[in-house]
Amino acid sequence: MAIRTIIMGAAGRDFHNFNVFFRDNSDYQVVAFTATQIPNIEGRRYPAELAGSLYPQGIPIYPESELSDLIRTLKADQVVFAYSDVSHEYVMHKASEVLAAGADFRLMGVRGTQLKSNKPVVSVCAVRTGSGKSQTTRRVSKILINMGFKVAAIRHPMPYGDLVKQAVQRFADYSDLDKHECTIEEREEYEPHLDNGVIVYAGVDYERILRQAEQEVDIILWDGGNNDFPFYQDDLAIVVADPHRPGHEVRYHPGETNVRRANVFVINKVDTASPDAVIAVRESLSALNPKATIIEGASPLFVDRPEEIRGKRVLVIEDGPTLTHGEMAYGAGWVAARRFGAAEIVDPRPFAVGSIAATYQKYTTTGPILPAMGYGEEQMRDLEQTINNSDVDLVISATPIDLNRVIKIRKPMQRVRYELQEIGQPTLEDVLKAKFGK
Repeated sequence: MAIRTIIMGAAGRDFHNFNVFFRDNSDYQVVAFTATQIPNIEGRRYPAELAGSLYPQGIPIYPESELSDLIRTLKADQVVFAYSDVSHEYVMHKASEVLAAGADFRLMGVRGTQLKSNKPVVSVCAVRTGSGKSQTTRRVSKILINMGFKVAAIRHPMPYGDLVKQAVQRFADYSDLDKHECTIEEREEYEPHLDNGVIVYAGVDYERILRQAEQEVDIILWDGGNNDFPFYQDDLAIVVADPHRPGHEVRYHPGETNVRRANVFVINKVDTASPDAVIAVRESLSALNPKATIIEGASPLFVDRPEEIRGKRVLVIEDGPTLTHGEMAYGAGWVAARRFGAAEIVDPRPFAVGSIAATYQKYTTTGPILPAMGYGEEQMRDLEQTINNSDVDLVISATPIDLNRVIKIRKPMQRVRYELQEIGQPTLEDVLKAKFGK
């Protein structure tokens, strides 16, 4: 008799685990997905076109808040936890809820969920959201390109729209972002790669994505999301740690999984973290994985006209997930505002509307900074209105994209950019040449 299964997720790892393990597996019957973290993904169905022959009606997606009732009403035998960047304590609270409702609780590891590529794979993952994966991935791609390799970045999924249309997505230039109706969160990850001449793949069906990417590149670069572990078997695993959050490398799921399986650590932001915090993170990583190489790095800030910040009352906008489930109270924009002499960092919360106001209520650790939330058109309008409502002289935007491409900001704006710079030796170039040098 098939094991009745609910998969807990957030429109990423959950769909992948289903595709590679459950989709054509008659030993299991997936009766539901649940959704959290990302707005407006519950109430849909995982479509029949992607679900396979065992699911001609697709699979319903419910809010995670209904989990206990779903276990009982759907007679679920097991619940698979399949999303990322949550504390170990949080995971066990969810496990306790599941067990109390009568089902088994399950976590799936690399053996049952990773796909094998016929090309070398370099993965870039992290211990927490906001550690600096993006700039590390960009740095790795530049080094590999300079070594003569053609590289594609395959990004951890962010399928917030029509899942059938998003099954396999290829981005070669900005027009592809418009064609696929990308959200702000997607653009933040894809645009910097495109600026560097790197093709980006993403979507829902990561076997099909991989097979298409293999046809046009020499090396696959897995660009991880949150602190999840890779969907592909990797030949080199690079994991980024954040000394602004010492101790998180051993307290969050599945970031600790990344720590234990890494080949290389990049301790980022050593220029802005305290020396004691950097040492604490280094010692913690070494204790869990003493064989991994440790690289220290910084993410220096680049501002076009920093003199325009001095003396101004500013609104600071940061990458959304870093402030929400990443639990950071500030980011590069806040640092730039302080460094270049802003008179005041204005709290945006009194000006927040709609879904932005709701975000502050849900993620109470977010400080007086505006997360660039934009998971759909309505939320982008709320973000636009919140920005334009704010009583400030200047907007400082530290998202990786020009927000004026997707919303209309009626205030002066300075963008903050950041790239990875290794400090001392070894460097990422040393590691990559030792692994892939011709």
